[in-house]
Amino acid sequence: MDVAPAATEEWPGALFALLKSHGIRQVAFVPDAGHSHLIRRCEEDPDIKAVVLTTEEEGIGLMLGAWLGGERGVLLMQSSGVGNCINMLSLATLHRTPMPMIVTMRGDFGEFNPAQVPMGNATQTVLEAMGTLVRRADHREDVVPTVDATLRMAFNTFRPTATLIGQRVLGAKTFGKE
Repeated sequence: MDVAPAATEEWPGALFALLKSHGIRQVAFVPDAGHSHLIRRCEEDPDIKAVVLTTEEEGIGLMLGAWLGGERGVLLMQSSGVGNCINMLSLATLHRTPMPMIVTMRGDFGEFNPAQVPMGNATQTVLEAMGTLVRRADHREDVVPTVDATLRMAFNTFRPTATLIGQRVLGAKTFGKE
């Protein structure tokens, strides 16, 4: 039984429209169930380059290259992938490059997998320690306005920013565990 309602098409669809309104042309991601609706919409749009990564830190380089090439991008990942990006995040800060990230949380509200808890608890602290401006969205109605603020801050201040989408929005995974 899920602790929170499962993700629906509603907020991911609004989030996709928001990305389009901000001129996002590249979306990098490691496949993630929490981002699946948004990823599918990006893959279907001929104006967006949706790039599947083998590891999250590749997305930092891709987003830096997109910016240098005159395109706006966003990196989608799960909180467990944040730990893979730490060294690479210094590049965005050093070169004053926008680096908006949308992070789906694990190890958060109602988590069943103990291996997800350490990075889930450390995600915000780790990102902030690397100079990333971090905001949380723990309710569905907060996702789009929070991501909007995150995108504006990234592109107006030329720095890494992140919205953390909590498991209360996504629904806690259970894999049949009660």
